[in-house]
Amino acid sequence: MDPARMAHAAGSSTLKLGLIGCGGRGTGAAGDALGSDAGAELWAVADVFPEPIEACINSLAPKFQDRIQVPRERRFTGLNGYRGVIENCDVVLIACASRFHPDYALAAVQARKHVFVEKPAAVDVAGIEKILEADEQSKENGTGVLAGVTYRYHLGRREAVRRIQSGEIGDIVAIQSDFLRAPYRVVERRPEWSEMEYQFRNWYHFTWLSGDDIPQSLIHNVDSALWALGDAMPDHAYGMGGRSTHFQGSMGTSFDHHHVTYEYADGRCIYASCRTAAGCFGSNKDVFHGTKGRCHFAGFQAPYFTDLKGNVTWRADEASSKRSPYEQEHLEFLQSIRAGRPLQRAKILAHSTLATVLGQLAVYTGRKITWKEALDSRFAFPPRGEITMGIEPPVQPGADGIYPVAVPGKTQLL
Repeated sequence: MDPARMAHAAGSSTLKLGLIGCGGRGTGAAGDALGSDAGAELWAVADVFPEPIEACINSLAPKFQDRIQVPRERRFTGLNGYRGVIENCDVVLIACASRFHPDYALAAVQARKHVFVEKPAAVDVAGIEKILEADEQSKENGTGVLAGVTYRYHLGRREAVRRIQSGEIGDIVAIQSDFLRAPYRVVERRPEWSEMEYQFRNWYHFTWLSGDDIPQSLIHNVDSALWALGDAMPDHAYGMGGRSTHFQGSMGTSFDHHHVTYEYADGRCIYASCRTAAGCFGSNKDVFHGTKGRCHFAGFQAPYFTDLKGNVTWRADEASSKRSPYEQEHLEFLQSIRAGRPLQRAKILAHSTLATVLGQLAVYTGRKITWKEALDSRFAFPPRGEITMGIEPPVQPGADGIYPVAVPGKTQLL
């Protein structure tokens, strides 16, 4: 172990945290990490634009006061700002546009830095390959990688999964997963912005930057299903989805509704749906159907089991279920670093992300696609090569201001 990491293992040194992506999720991740380790300091930050950096620091400073140590020279902007964070910090928190997660995570691991990378790991198969490379590298050089699949750190869910895997509700035959929510906010276009800047400021709504809503939202539900099934991967997936008429051009290239059926060779299925629409019924739940009973998950609420007639047979402890899994994941990660046994969870995030990319490809193309076919395709969203703010984005609005979207049955991606 190198001297720096030996010092961290002693449990008394300062851990210098660096944040790449200073939006709401990034600011939240930094706050959770600082709140879970009194010896951690926010040391450097990066964002494509300067305004989120100032908002992030102003949000965190009142709560953590002297542990926000980010002078002007360690506030990096632009698409190369991530390099400054990696160079200056011990632990790198990545919560920027998902397109860049794999490149930044791999660069940080290669620099022998510990990494937290938000979900999804990538937006395409090419990116997932880099996350798998980071997984191998982290195991070779002893760095840690924490995956932002938050439900795995919910203490109530952990107990429920343990009971599922011990056979308490019998054999799982089907899983229903829903994530139905309102759309993410759209930032209104300004005349002085280029098309590339507009898309970056609304990256959730552009598939080449976000991967669309199956990787962005439904990944939580799909990951929970895979976790309960022992991280066994499905054989294939097929699905449906599209854009509703009330979604205007400002919503970019994303679909607003998806459904994916994941099938296993033995006949088990995961039925997963997501929708991003205003004024509609909302739901975030998973129901695991077993031969003896059912498990019910609903966001961060205490999970519970019922028998086949709907009678409650077990409920998770309310107090432990109320503990924030966002805080729990960083607590466990930073403790593992200080103990000299850093968590290495990149492969879990890579496989969960690949399941969602498989589903997204199946929806976009209208095809049934196997796990192997998706992985072997090495599918990558354009553009290839280095991305700068000076290049033209891979999608442009039409004369009516509406962006092109995938057309199931016509779109060819593999």
